[in-house]
Amino acid sequence: MRSRYSAFAVGDAAYLLGTWHPATRPARLDPADGPRWTGLEILDTSGGSAFHGEGTVTFRAHWVTAAGERGTQEERSRFVRVDGAWSYLDGAVA
Repeated sequence: MRSRYSAFAVGDAAYLLGTWHPATRPARLDPADGPRWTGLEILDTSGGSAFHGEGTVTFRAHWVTAAGERGTQEERSRFVRVDGAWSYLDGAVA
């Protein structure tokens, strides 16, 4: 989760698409179209250890737009293992 947040923060679309589950991955992604991400809080986790095939992360991410508007996005993200690597499956925005 933290690595995907960092990829959003620096605009690394290739990393984001590469860590997105093939069943839910968008055809393209342009992080530059969104806000500037300014902070991440992990609120809760479940599963996700070396012994699990799936897990969830509930987080709050802080952002600011070019116009100075500030806000947060809170989401419960689901991750699953694909060929041994964690992939973002989907998320429910709070």
